[in-house]
Amino acid sequence: MSDASKVSELNDKVAAASHWVQPLQDEIGKVIIGQQYLVSRLIVGLLANGHVLLEGVPGLAKTLSVRTLASAMRAQFSRIQFTPDLLPADVVGTLIYNPRSGDFFTRKGPVFANVVLADEINRAPAKVQSALLEAMQERQVTLGDQTHVLPKPFIVLATENPVDQEGTYPLPEAQVDRFMLKLKVGYPSVKEERLILDRMASTQALPEVSAVLGLEDILEARKLVDQIHMSDAVRDYIVKIVFATRDPEGARLERLKGLIRYGASPRATIALALAARAWAFLEGRAFVVPDDIKTIGPDVLRHRVLLSYEAEAEEIDTEQVVAKIFDTVPVP
Repeated sequence: MSDASKVSELNDKVAAASHWVQPLQDEIGKVIIGQQYLVSRLIVGLLANGHVLLEGVPGLAKTLSVRTLASAMRAQFSRIQFTPDLLPADVVGTLIYNPRSGDFFTRKGPVFANVVLADEINRAPAKVQSALLEAMQERQVTLGDQTHVLPKPFIVLATENPVDQEGTYPLPEAQVDRFMLKLKVGYPSVKEERLILDRMASTQALPEVSAVLGLEDILEARKLVDQIHMSDAVRDYIVKIVFATRDPEGARLERLKGLIRYGASPRATIALALAARAWAFLEGRAFVVPDDIKTIGPDVLRHRVLLSYEAEAEEIDTEQVVAKIFDTVPVP
């Protein structure tokens, strides 16, 4: 079978397997007005088996979006409200001694769920953040001398507020890097704001959301995402983008010399490829095009590029640096 025939056959499979995408978006749309950027990236995280960090000022429906997505899935959902007095055991669980039997038994924490909402994740201290590292990367939790595998699928959707910094702790870089995507959630448009007013300015409960997506649908879709075709030219493009964050001069980005302290890790390369495949799936295609990389790339890289003090002094932010990289690196 030729490559064209394989892609055509895979296109048919993608169309069949993505039958739940529009119903899922419709169900979320019953509660969430606008925020297509946010909703589409949450679905990309589901498809690509990647955690998502949502950053935005209060009141932009970050938490509501995650809860609505979970309600539209036949999945186990748990919410962890991160606070300064939270302990690692409150997240992953602990061993409890039974004085009658003289044995320890395991009490699993709320992280043992398919969808975990880590609300205001930057309000917990470093010891709690560290407890999430194993769960987010290895999809398992070690309690005592036993390792417990987390349910499949498992995804952490975390929110943080960039404005109110009182009582917050900066997330460790090791944890930030474990988020496949970091989303910058913005304000709605004037039209969307009016729709929000018309629909939400009521003392009645929010519309009920039906579960239209099962765990088996997600796992089957992920198998297809892995099969989506990615040409050598697109693969090379991904590598060049990531390497440009480490060696701007080598990518003819002399303007960025001295502005980047640390570039993206190989985890970013893997995440960018997976996220691009998931985006192609959402677009109904069985192959990745360079525009997929440019569309999803900023969400993959914005939290993985650390700027220098020189960049801060010149009031240059990560968004500008990442945009310059995508504008400069030649598109295949």
